[in-house]
Amino acid sequence: MGDEVTGSALKHWDHPAYSARLQAGRAALAQLLAEERLDRGRPMTGLELELDLVEPDGDPAFANDAVLEHLHTSGEEDALYGAQHELGAFNIELNLPPRLLDGAGLSWYESDLAAVLAEVREAAGKAGVQICPIGTMPTLATDHMGVDALSTARRYRILNEEIMSQRGEDLRIDIRGAESVDFTSSSIAPESANTSVQFHLQVAPEDFARYWNAAQAFAGVQVATAANSPYLFGRQLWAETRVILFEQGTDTRRANQRAAGAKPRAWFGERWIGGVLDLFDENYRHFSPLLPLCDEEDPAAVVSGGGVPSLQELRYHNGTVYRWNRPVYDVFRGRPHVRVENRVVAAGPTAVDICANMALFYGLAVHFADAEVPLSERMDFAQAAANFRSAARHGINADQWWPGLGLVPVRRLVVDELLPKAAEGLSALGVSGRDADRYLGVIESRCRRGVNGATWQVARVQVAEHRQRLERRDALRAMVLDYAARSADGRPVHEWEV
Repeated sequence: MGDEVTGSALKHWDHPAYSARLQAGRAALAQLLAEERLDRGRPMTGLELELDLVEPDGDPAFANDAVLEHLHTSGEEDALYGAQHELGAFNIELNLPPRLLDGAGLSWYESDLAAVLAEVREAAGKAGVQICPIGTMPTLATDHMGVDALSTARRYRILNEEIMSQRGEDLRIDIRGAESVDFTSSSIAPESANTSVQFHLQVAPEDFARYWNAAQAFAGVQVATAANSPYLFGRQLWAETRVILFEQGTDTRRANQRAAGAKPRAWFGERWIGGVLDLFDENYRHFSPLLPLCDEEDPAAVVSGGGVPSLQELRYHNGTVYRWNRPVYDVFRGRPHVRVENRVVAAGPTAVDICANMALFYGLAVHFADAEVPLSERMDFAQAAANFRSAARHGINADQWWPGLGLVPVRRLVVDELLPKAAEGLSALGVSGRDADRYLGVIESRCRRGVNGATWQVARVQVAEHRQRLERRDALRAMVLDYAARSADGRPVHEWEV
């Protein structure tokens, strides 16, 4: 999705031909798998981070063109840390280079992330705005939601046109939580309220199913501990409102398809898998293409000739199916591989918080993927999905069903059961004990104090409303500005004062 859609691709946009090329890409990937030609090296990791831009008064700043210009980039691959447009004109995306985690890898991630955030913060300042790594933009209003809220990057305008065309009617955002929102939009602009961080883990192809299944099984735990999205359109909704907003904001289904049980494009999944091809096959079966052809490659010819195919059509299509744990085929330094892209966690609040979330994900993924009896044999898939939904609603105060324990508070589950297992997983990756203790200690402190980004935001707004007597819109502005300043300060969110 980071690649720009070219004029040539638009000119040659042909849906039947595209579908045929998707099948050709799937066949080429199957051949690579059968011939064991995918990379099985040490597990590389990667990180993508989306950010919001805010005005000096706390409202969203539709200024990503200006900020990217100050970063001396227009979204090209040689940009500073891959800085580029995201869906909304008030969003930008950063991509840190892939690396191993062994030794002080997590600390290096934190220092690099802090450094690039400082550079982006400086560029934003030159444009007269601030940055805010947060899950949903609290001061975004429904009157911001015209097509002009979308980035000027052409691919996002095309994506908007294709989603709305397939849907055949306005989007409806209908969310009931602590408060409620019911809003219709003639564009996909509401989806731009969401910003997240994505963790990538390259795995051997034969291990992919075990890693993906494990990540699905503990996704609810990730959401609960890292929730950071309680507000949307001025209303307090779910602790991690991103989950339901993503589902509704990218929904291409027509009314009759929804009634018939067709899958939404933002999708947890329906079953445990046996291999990576299961997920690409589901993509083809359930979801029609949204973006045009981008390559003239003949993948069968490339593979037969011993080459490495780019499989651009497969990758573009996969990029418009918004799984919370997404399969990725990619080529790095000439070597093809598959990886799990974990999309569960909201952006922010700070570099150390992001790296703590990263440590929990990688530690649990490795531990449970290597377990003698996998979680997928001890837990129904429907239970994993229910855990995920409950965590999105209730955040750090959610209960989770866990094998051998039944229904337990997530805070107790994490502290008593999962943190030691995450530490074992990090050790297996070669992460230093010092790094493991530091970052998993952040997760432990959140759980013991019952504080994460979502709870802090709600408490800060309540202070503004009840002590400072501010109306909700002004209370949200005050909270966002306070949040942005504390995020720049760098202390983990569980230490923030209200």
